[in-house]
Amino acid sequence: MIPQWQPGIVHKIEHVTPNNRRYWIQLPETPVFDFKPGQFVTLDLPISEQRNKRWRSYSIASAPAGNNIIELIITHVEGGAGTDFIFNVLHEGSTVQLRGPQGVFQLPAVLDKDLFLICTGTGIAPFRSMVDHIYNQKIEHKNIYLIFGTRTKADLLYYNEMKDLENRMPGFHYLPTLSRETWEGATGYVHALYERLCVDHQPATFMLCGWKEMIQEAEKRIEQSGYDKKNIITELYG
Repeated sequence: MIPQWQPGIVHKIEHVTPNNRRYWIQLPETPVFDFKPGQFVTLDLPISEQRNKRWRSYSIASAPAGNNIIELIITHVEGGAGTDFIFNVLHEGSTVQLRGPQGVFQLPAVLDKDLFLICTGTGIAPFRSMVDHIYNQKIEHKNIYLIFGTRTKADLLYYNEMKDLENRMPGFHYLPTLSRETWEGATGYVHALYERLCVDHQPATFMLCGWKEMIQEAEKRIEQSGYDKKNIITELYG
């Protein structure tokens, strides 16, 4: 059953980088917004007369908290009608029509294998929701590797938060890598990191979220290394 549209109030906005903002949206008609980590919501923006040209979907970046406020992390796309409206028109107190939750990009029912969460850009959003949920609910798990690829250190969304969680959560490993900048951490693309960690071919589940090119390359490499396609779960952005 497809959820009904409902109003959402922009509760708070935080400017993270020149091209990324965090939006907290409150749903006054829903006392508790119940969703599974990894799911998304769709916004209906007044940018076209055609319904399907007005809709923009974003993964929920916050973990379920028993309330009616969710967080989205949104990147401005140059010339994109949707993000132009979100960045230039929406402000704290604005109302936007919202539908959700939807989507089947969700954690395995049992975390009995190493879990690789591989993402680029705002693809970190569903994984932030997942790892916070695992931590908050004290869910048993094997090793969890959050591998996050982006261009520069300034683009590392939730960097301090993930480093702090790594210190507090046994078995959680935060592994950011930069493709356009040299720094104290890893450089290059995400693929070298999971390939190095899987050299012994341990039982593992791979969840991929980000741009199509990264996902296609990762799927090919993971299968070529000997893992079955059923161990790969994807969520495509763009």
